Amino acid sequence: MHEFLISAAAFIVLVGAIIVVHEGGHFVVAKLCRVRVDAFSVGFGPRLFGIKIGETEYKLCLLPLGGFVKMTGETESGLTGSPSDNEEPINDPGAFTSHPRWQRMLIGLAGPTFNFLLTLSLMWFYFAFINEVPAATVKTTSIEWVTPGSAAATAGLETGDEIVAFDNVKNPDWDSVYDHIRLSANQLVPIAVERGGNTLQLSLRVPASAKSDDFDFSDAGICPQYLPGPIAVADVQPGLPAEQAGLHKGDSIEAVDGQAFHSVNTLLAYMQAGKGTPLTLTVLRNGATLQITATPTKLETRWMLGFATTPTPIRSEPLSFASAGDKSLGFFKNNSLLVAEVLNRLFTHRLSVTQMMGPVGIAKAAGEAAEIDGWYPKFGLASEISLQLGILNLLPFPILDGGMILLLLIESVLRKDISLAIKERIYQAAFVVLMAFMAFTIYNDVSKLDLFKHIKP
Repeated sequence: MHEFLISAAAFIVLVGAIIVVHEGGHFVVAKLCRVRVDAFSVGFGPRLFGIKIGETEYKLCLLPLGGFVKMTGETESGLTGSPSDNEEPINDPGAFTSHPRWQRMLIGLAGPTFNFLLTLSLMWFYFAFINEVPAATVKTTSIEWVTPGSAAATAGLETGDEIVAFDNVKNPDWDSVYDHIRLSANQLVPIAVERGGNTLQLSLRVPASAKSDDFDFSDAGICPQYLPGPIAVADVQPGLPAEQAGLHKGDSIEAVDGQAFHSVNTLLAYMQAGKGTPLTLTVLRNGATLQITATPTKLETRWMLGFATTPTPIRSEPLSFASAGDKSLGFFKNNSLLVAEVLNRLFTHRLSVTQMMGPVGIAKAAGEAAEIDGWYPKFGLASEISLQLGILNLLPFPILDGGMILLLLIESVLRKDISLAIKERIYQAAFVVLMAFMAFTIYNDVSKLDLFKHIKP
C-alpha cells in the first residue's frame, strides 16, 4: 500500500505538472496571437473553484491529472465541445478558427516547445546547482567480470575489456549501452572493445529478456565497473555465511577468488554463476590483508553471503552555467535521438509495443524515483517524460498537436478548409485508436506488476 500511495502521488505531481506546462505553452501563444481563451484548467472533471480574470476563467478541477486550455471556436468539430460551442459565430475575431493558419500552427507548436524548454531548464538547473557525482568514479566503460556461458562470453567479451563502441555509438557511457541493449532484444549488436592495446570487433546477441523492465546487465553476462576501490562491508547479518566465515563490519573485500571486484552486484552475479561454490575472499582489515573462505547459501532464489555494503559516497559538484547548459543540451540531444530510435524500431518491427511504458509504468517509475536517494532520478525522469510528451505530441496523428498542424498544412496547400464532416470522422477514428492504444498500454503495464508475475503460467 505504501508503494502504491507513493507511486500515485508522484505520478499526479509529475505528469500533472508537465501537462500543465504543455497547456501553458498553448495558453501563452494564444494570448499573444489575441485568441480568446475561455478557460485555463488545472485538472479535469467537475470544477472545484476558480476565478475569472478578463475573458479567461482560471480554475481547479477535481481530477488532478494535467489540465487543458479552452479557446473560443477551438472545438468546431463538436467532438469535445458542448452544443453551444458549435453555435459560436465563425466570424468572431477572437475565435481560434478566425485566425490565420500560421498563427494556429504556432499555437499548436507552443505546447511541445514548452515541454522542450522545461526539459532543458530542469537539467540546466540540476547541473548548475546540484550535479551529484560519486566521490570516486571510473570514467571508462570497463567490464569488471563476464559470466561464463553467457551471451557476453559467447560474443567473446572478457573481464577487463573496455567498450569503445556499442551499436554504432562511439565512446558510449554505461547509460547509453544500457539504453541500446534494451532496444535490441534478441538482435545481434556490433561492439568494439579495447583489449591489451588492440581494438577488437565483436557481436553480441542480446538476450530476449532485454524486453523486461527488470533487465540488468548481468542478464547478458556483463558486470560493469562503475567504481574504483574494494567492496566496503557496512554490516554483517547474524547466522549467515559472512558472519560464520569471520567477515566483520568495516572490512573491505579486495578480491574474490583472486579477481578484483569493486561492486556487490558483480559479487552477486559471480555467486549465482558459482551456484554455492565456496569463495576465497581477500579482506583488508585494520591495514592488514587476510584470506577467509565463505560458502554462499541460497535464500529464496539467490545465492547470498549475508552482508550489507556501504552506500557509494556522493558529493555535489555544480558546473558553471555554460557547462551546465552544454550538459543540458547533451541530455536533450541524446534522449531525443533515443526516442527517435525507439519510434524507428517500432515502425520497422524491430521493437515490440509491449516494451513501451504506459501510465501505470510511469507511475511506478515516478514512485521509485521519489524514494531513491539523490536528486538526479527525480530531475532525470521529469525531464525525460517532458521531452517524450513534446516529441509524441508532434507526431502527425489526429487529436495530437502534430495532427492539427498537418491538417492546417494540407488546408494551406489546398487553399481551402477541409470539410467539418470529414474532420469529424478523422477525429472520431483517431480518438477510438488512441483510446484502444491507451487501454493496451495500461493492460501491458499492469501485467508486468509483481502481483501478476506470480500468477502467470
